[in-house]
Amino acid sequence: MPPRPAPAVIGRAALGMLVMAVALGTASAVDDAARRLGLDGTGRRLLTAAVCCAIAVPLILFLRRRVDRLPLDGLGLTGRAESVRAFATGVLITAGSAAAVFGLGTAAGWVRWGPLDAPRLIAYVAVNAVIALALEALPEELTLRGYAYRTLNARFRRRTAFVGTVALFLVTPGAATVVQAAVSALLGGPVARPGLAPQGEDPVSYLILLAVFGSALLTARITTGSLWSAIGLHLAFLTVNRVTLYGEDRDAGWSAELTTPDAVLLVPGYLLLAAAVFRLIGRRIGWRERAPERPPRGQVLLSSPCCHGE
Repeated sequence: MPPRPAPAVIGRAALGMLVMAVALGTASAVDDAARRLGLDGTGRRLLTAAVCCAIAVPLILFLRRRVDRLPLDGLGLTGRAESVRAFATGVLITAGSAAAVFGLGTAAGWVRWGPLDAPRLIAYVAVNAVIALALEALPEELTLRGYAYRTLNARFRRRTAFVGTVALFLVTPGAATVVQAAVSALLGGPVARPGLAPQGEDPVSYLILLAVFGSALLTARITTGSLWSAIGLHLAFLTVNRVTLYGEDRDAGWSAELTTPDAVLLVPGYLLLAAAVFRLIGRRIGWRERAPERPPRGQVLLSSPCCHGE
């Protein structure tokens, strides 16, 4: 079976991004509607997460199995034991990197910590983990670092697929705001103006951080061969940031105050450290290589894999 034309492959990879944009935008519109109806707190957040996951996961599985007719393991969905190890590795490397970088920031006087309420912190982390996994970590990794990246890497060199997936990741939040506006209008609610970044965020700073974050996630996924390492990194990143940077607003039981504008560099700093650790301990890979898909059942590939063409 000859390789697909490059435009068709790029379009199919973009479908992964669009699935995530539809899921996230719809979930955000439902969240707004639930708030107007008086549903608040953990219940509303769980509803939002469930809507996002219920849209993104089945659609990607349908595209992969029924449309592409390819096995799910190509997405990086490894066996149970390997998945647990990869997930734990992603969490531990990210949390350890954050502890090291925030520790240095504290020693330099960039961070001041508030009082610790251990029971409240444990409860917050547990509930937030469930919500963050369903709303962001699982659907985003499956659609982007799973489906979009694998689709691109079957046709392009790994480094090209890497850059393309990061680019799709940067487009996702803006596309989600368009979907949110459309769904909000259908639900009869106020329509927020679409934008490249969430309201209140500086678009340039937001997109730079998103690029670093996407690069770290892909590095984890590629060097371990498991999507679950990226899911673990994603979940740990969200947890660390929400506890430290937004802990007071979220009543998380612990929080940090950044005492200098330079302290914003701590977040991309620990992401880069985590990516470096993954490169160090992960399997060796060829960044100029492609990873052609196994042929669909009942078909035979007629062309040999090529590792250098674009």
